[in-house]
Amino acid sequence: MKETVLDVLMYLLENYQTGEFSDADNQATLRDELVAAGFPEEEVRHAFAWLDGLAQQRQLPLVFGPEGAMRLYTREEHERLSTECRGFLLYLEQLGILNGASRELVIDRLMAINEEIDLERVKWVCLLVLINQPEAEEAFLQMEDMVYYQGDFLH
Repeated sequence: MKETVLDVLMYLLENYQTGEFSDADNQATLRDELVAAGFPEEEVRHAFAWLDGLAQQRQLPLVFGPEGAMRLYTREEHERLSTECRGFLLYLEQLGILNGASRELVIDRLMAINEEIDLERVKWVCLLVLINQPEAEEAFLQMEDMVYYQGDFLH
């Protein structure tokens, strides 16, 4: 079975504290542990690059239109994110789990993975984005409940 970047990220999320995989001093040790656990070295390298991209995106100032404005997707986003995935992101916004800034981080990080994007991957990327936002602890807990305990709740 071919492990993907998202598999590596999910493993990190489930087995380590956030600070462990965001701290540059721990990354070399974690890389060795992940390779020893059977993850391909290239996917591990891409996973840490993905996390670095998340940290960089969090520092950019985002400007949004009025609250309730509709998000228009670019052609590439529209091609890679199915109607189901885009609808799920809207659903999370309506529930208050995602706000405009976190939605944009999720979309950016989804576009940064070089693999097929399905609803399950969207859920995991949302969880990874929210765990890296200390101010979104309640939203993270709600998302965690959706990912781990509620299964397919949209249908």
